Amino acid sequence: MGEAEKEKSLPEKKNFSEWYNEILSVAEIMDVRYPVKGLYVWFPFGFSIRKRVYNIMRELLDREHQEALFPLLIPENEFMKEAEHIKGFEDEVYWVTNGGTSPLEVNLALRPTSETAIYPMYRIWVRSHADLPMKIYQIVNTFRYETKHTRPLIRLREITSFKEAHTVHATWEDAAEQTEEAIRLYKEFYRRLAIPVLASRRPDWDKFPGADYTIAVDALMPDGRTLQVGTAHHLADNFAKTFDIKYEALDGEQVYAHQTCYGISERSIAALISIHGDDKGLILPPEIAPLQVIIIPIIFKNPEEVLQTCKDVKSRLESVGMRVQIDDSDKRPGAKYYKWEMKGVPLRIEIGPRDIKQKAVMSVRRDTGEKKNIQLSNLERDIESLLREIHENLYSTANEKLENHIFKCENIEDICSHITRGIAIVPWCGDNKCGLELEDQTGAGILGVPHSPKCSNGAKCPICGSQTQTLVYMSKTY
Repeated sequence: MGEAEKEKSLPEKKNFSEWYNEILSVAEIMDVRYPVKGLYVWFPFGFSIRKRVYNIMRELLDREHQEALFPLLIPENEFMKEAEHIKGFEDEVYWVTNGGTSPLEVNLALRPTSETAIYPMYRIWVRSHADLPMKIYQIVNTFRYETKHTRPLIRLREITSFKEAHTVHATWEDAAEQTEEAIRLYKEFYRRLAIPVLASRRPDWDKFPGADYTIAVDALMPDGRTLQVGTAHHLADNFAKTFDIKYEALDGEQVYAHQTCYGISERSIAALISIHGDDKGLILPPEIAPLQVIIIPIIFKNPEEVLQTCKDVKSRLESVGMRVQIDDSDKRPGAKYYKWEMKGVPLRIEIGPRDIKQKAVMSVRRDTGEKKNIQLSNLERDIESLLREIHENLYSTANEKLENHIFKCENIEDICSHITRGIAIVPWCGDNKCGLELEDQTGAGILGVPHSPKCSNGAKCPICGSQTQTLVYMSKTY
């Protein structure tokens, strides 16, 4: 490896924090040098990944939702209406107090989330049972004055890619079913990103401010901590009463609606980068990779014939919808391999005189490094098959790691010995006081009761000793 390549080499992934910070720069995901703390710039390459990730989300949501766009600025009088909601966000709000040099008559909040921006409009739009269910989403930036240590894509002051859906229903049960549907949708979304997630019902002290209950999905990061990568909140009629969102029932009675909201952010991309990447750089699932196949000409002789074959292969793969590029730069093949491995391109194709003579190309998988000779007569079929195999391998590898890092624990000592390596699954009596004490003694957080409940067969709560059948996930969290 030449000196130029050495300068760009990554820290080993076992030093995850260093690796993560460096990969964002070296792979051109985000530039952290913007002169405001907690605000970052998407490089074009990173933005291309973002675009494809959110295109999947749009595809899934558009089955039953409609996309809209609501204002960034929220009048203070609307923002302050829901007391519990505001209490949850009061320390995080950015306020606009002036228009030019003139003080505003009403201060305006930069949305930390959009319930108080959207629900005054729902009050106008919802009239009859025929209007329900109403399912609307938007993908916007939100602002939160984050006082903890900021980290690109994970903990920001400007969340640039906040997908929030807000639905309105006739009954509590309808809203509960929509909350379940949101979790199903998120699992499908993350399956498309080859990321396994765990869903759990959050404890009362960790639910969304103003919600009846919250279900969230978490991903296991390489350092053993979990990252919350999606939430779904059943709001009951709490916000409907605050914002007077009513519908006329069949019998003519005016009834408060029931609502849900659910969101993800660019944390989905943080998980994507972190879970699949390795010491060489990114490993991107084919569906969201800006470039799916890179073709490297191996030129010793007959350069015209090699380059023409590369162009023919590129054209054939593009004709079946693949994103393909030829690297015909003057760099040595090794330097080209290094560059495109860093970028996470799923598949590399090498073409030289020997390959042409055999009427074949050499494929190299980014995920496993496996080389395979592919006959030109089977080119499209075999490359498509390889890309599918890469996706499935990324998911199965990540899922195996997740399953191997969930530890059954029965007491405080068990939890403390395992929690630095992954997720503890722990008996809990369900009492909030015991739950908070459990967090305090272990230094870990209770994620929640598994969405598919697991019974403990009469184990004892580590705090009070009461027998319980309830198990909860615990982990160190971001």
